[in-house]
Amino acid sequence: METTDHVLIVDDDRGIRELLATYLEKNGMRVSLAANGRQMRAVLEQHGAPDLIVLDLMLPGEDGLVLCRELRAGKYRDVPVLMLTARNEEADRILGLEMGADDYLPKPFAVRELLARIRSVLRRTRMLPPGMEVTESSQMLGFGDWRLDTTARHLLDAEGTMVALSGAEYRLLRVFLDNAQRVLTRDQLLNLTQGRQADAFDRSIDLLVSRLRQRLRDTAREPRYIKTLRSEGYVFSAEVKPVESSS
Repeated sequence: METTDHVLIVDDDRGIRELLATYLEKNGMRVSLAANGRQMRAVLEQHGAPDLIVLDLMLPGEDGLVLCRELRAGKYRDVPVLMLTARNEEADRILGLEMGADDYLPKPFAVRELLARIRSVLRRTRMLPPGMEVTESSQMLGFGDWRLDTTARHLLDAEGTMVALSGAEYRLLRVFLDNAQRVLTRDQLLNLTQGRQADAFDRSIDLLVSRLRQRLRDTAREPRYIKTLRSEGYVFSAEVKPVESSS
């Protein structure tokens, strides 16, 4: 039996909230509504993690960037976030992606496009890229000072301390680990991690690589793990091998 996708809409415009709720419910989704960060937290506390959060950037008080960063730092870090931006400016989109949003949609937008974006984000967050099937012999992958538990999706440092990864960061790291020592173009990375092609101004992969480097305590200037190849893409340069769990 299929479960109904639960979408939480966080937008201070009551008309937009009700319009989106009516349309999404008509298309088989369960919808919760919040006008601000306080109400968002109340919904999360009452209902638990939704399948996706539609989050407006321009909220009064705590804006969408602050709330997105809070979500990514806590127990809801794996919940995909689709950010709504009032202005179709690159700076807004970049900030949203840097804070951990999985996708963005500028206002005004057609509700049919929002539904398509929601379904697309849900599809790619639930599907592992090709070649990422977990087997009993390779549940823990080691590289450098790090281990990745592919069952629990935990990144562990040399001391065994867990470093939180968002869903998008985990998928990108898995692609790199499964293709270590191979050059991957930005188009390939975008297709493998998000199931879509890049447009001429798409910087989402570069931003995601930057976030992953921060998690690995890596730098673009002197990278240990993710190297940039000008005009080509990226290569994961460390050796990757299955390791036994210490637990």
